Amino acid sequence: MNKFFVPQEDINFNTAHIKGDDLKHIHKVLRLKIGDKVNINNCHGKEFLGVIASIEREKVTVNIVEELKLYNESPLKVYLFQGLPKSSKMDLIVQKATELGIWGIIPIITNRVAVKGDFKEFKRVDRWNKIALEACKQCKRSIIPAVKPPIYFEELLKYLSNMDLIVVPYEMEKSIGIKKVIDSIEYRASIREIAIVIGPEGGFEEEEIEELKNISSKIVTLGPRILRTETAGFVCTALLMYELGDLGGLC
Repeated sequence: MNKFFVPQEDINFNTAHIKGDDLKHIHKVLRLKIGDKVNINNCHGKEFLGVIASIEREKVTVNIVEELKLYNESPLKVYLFQGLPKSSKMDLIVQKATELGIWGIIPIITNRVAVKGDFKEFKRVDRWNKIALEACKQCKRSIIPAVKPPIYFEELLKYLSNMDLIVVPYEMEKSIGIKKVIDSIEYRASIREIAIVIGPEGGFEEEEIEELKNISSKIVTLGPRILRTETAGFVCTALLMYELGDLGGLC
């Protein structure tokens, strides 16, 4: 069944209006017709079964039949703080992190980030959010992870203060892996908000690692091989979610 993400302002009581690019897709590609069933998502994690009531040039009207229970979202809220990479690598990171079930993606500017520019007016953020939306459609997710504008390392430390668990892969760590970190947690059920912090192409500086340690971050190894920045986040996310019961772990 086709799923459409419809902003809450276009959902009124038991009616939803599909517009924009999805409207073009319905007209030219899917060729849906009146009476066809569709899924409607309000972009905030609520999903509904609907039936197409009318198809017009400017909108498709859907009658909402019932709210659906969601089974495709992780009980864990995992946030990826990604050292901003060069070129288009962030596109891939956003796409795959969304598929894995990440709740939010925040690029970070560390000392070794090679990208330069005015990050308050970073034009790629809109593109990344569109990539996240398309990835949600492809993998049938119900919650669209927000991709935020880049933040500096000092702001990162403030963000992390509210997390239940902070995990930082670091190539100089040789003995503590993710499994050891999880096994050391007495009450796993208390872990619900997790931050994964990934360095840029040049890695973290020692001073940055020390600052992360000072706020109780868990510094871990991802194995004996050095992973690219665009790979490390995927590996760390998958391992953490599996160990905590998602991705086929304990469920």
